Amino acid sequence: MPRKDLYHSVVRECLEKAGWKITHDPYIIKRTSRKPYEVDLAAERIITAEKGSERIAVEIKSFLSSSLTYDFHNAFGQYSIYRFFMQTKDPNRKLFLAITNEAFDNFFVDEDVQAICDYFKVNLFIFNATKKEIISWLEK
Repeated sequence: MPRKDLYHSVVRECLEKAGWKITHDPYIIKRTSRKPYEVDLAAERIITAEKGSERIAVEIKSFLSSSLTYDFHNAFGQYSIYRFFMQTKDPNRKLFLAITNEAFDNFFVDEDVQAICDYFKVNLFIFNATKKEIISWLEK
């Protein structure tokens, strides 16, 4: 089993405080011929009786190495692969990349990074690790 990210329990707490029910920890994406992928968390919440439920998967990344660009390459690659498999295996679940507000402010506000996230439709879940609260959901 892969090692959990530094902020795993913080993100889980943020989601639960916001009314999300954690349904998988980790969320397993089965593949055809190799061992499955493990997205950090999956959750759902009831929106209204008419709309049903909203389902998400969240891949958590800390962005704490000496190279935020390297961290982004790794996170983006993992996110892209998970999204590819989710589109066929669980198309009604939306994937998010969870990052701290510090990582967002120090790296993701860059025009080029924003353009990449827009072009590849990377959904971001931004949280404050100290306050253990959700700052923003940025859906593409």
